[in-house]
Amino acid sequence: MFSELKFPVPWGHVAAKAWGPSDGHPVLCLHGWLDNANTFDKLIPLLPRDCYYVAMDFSGHGLSSHRPAGSPYHFLDYVTDVRRVAAALQWRRFTLMGHSMGGAVAGMFCFLYPEMVDKLILLENLGFLLAPEETEAWLKSKRMVIDRLLSLEAKQQTPKARSPEAALQRLLEANRHLTAEGGAILLQRGATETPAGLVYNRDMRVRTQSRESFTVEQCVKLLQKIQDRVLIIVAQDGLLVPHKLHSRNHFVKALREAFESTLKEHIQLVEVPGSHFVHLNEPEVVSGIISNFLTAQNARARL
Repeated sequence: MFSELKFPVPWGHVAAKAWGPSDGHPVLCLHGWLDNANTFDKLIPLLPRDCYYVAMDFSGHGLSSHRPAGSPYHFLDYVTDVRRVAAALQWRRFTLMGHSMGGAVAGMFCFLYPEMVDKLILLENLGFLLAPEETEAWLKSKRMVIDRLLSLEAKQQTPKARSPEAALQRLLEANRHLTAEGGAILLQRGATETPAGLVYNRDMRVRTQSRESFTVEQCVKLLQKIQDRVLIIVAQDGLLVPHKLHSRNHFVKALREAFESTLKEHIQLVEVPGSHFVHLNEPEVVSGIISNFLTAQNARARL
């Protein structure tokens, strides 16, 4: 069983759901881009029961309020959401678990507030976003954020209503890694029923988010700062495809080499069968690995 939580923020509230005893070891769970807290619905019941798990909806996602009119969604704003929730819960030190974009947010939070995080669990994410290789590509990405925001504001489109079947089908078409069951679970929190049909809850402006990205050298230095308390799980058929990373670009190749040389002593990188949503589609594949990491008493968990 879980309970619903709401944390007041200046523009409304941040919504969350919680499992376990409130006096248990705190674990804050962060979902991926365009997803919501329900992404952890099947995983958390399989994890240690003496922990207190809080899965939050980022602003503009799930049941959380949209940001004020005229406000873009910057990556650092999601990190600020985490800091606000931690303050509301009065957590001084806790474990962070993030999937996909939530992993990048968790990584950034850990880099900025290392004293607040005891362990970091990354599902299908390395804890950061790599910067574009070319300067022009970086500039183009920043310009696109502004242009898309202004375009959305000019259109002022009313959210489209769909039948439950059509809403699920649209979600599955946009994400080949989701199963029908997983999509339905996300849709329960990701859409609201209206007389005309289901309307997605997410703010369209989240598609225009401005990212914080790093060079591979910065990534390695940052990862070394949080050594001995990191678990990274990547899926064989996910978005990272670890055995093919070297073919992407020299950034990722260099990062892989860093893992194999210096970082492997500090960070556990585990490859599992499954897709980008393995934690939702087949939670039993990762639940044992995560449970061992959570329950290990020493700074570095042994799998």
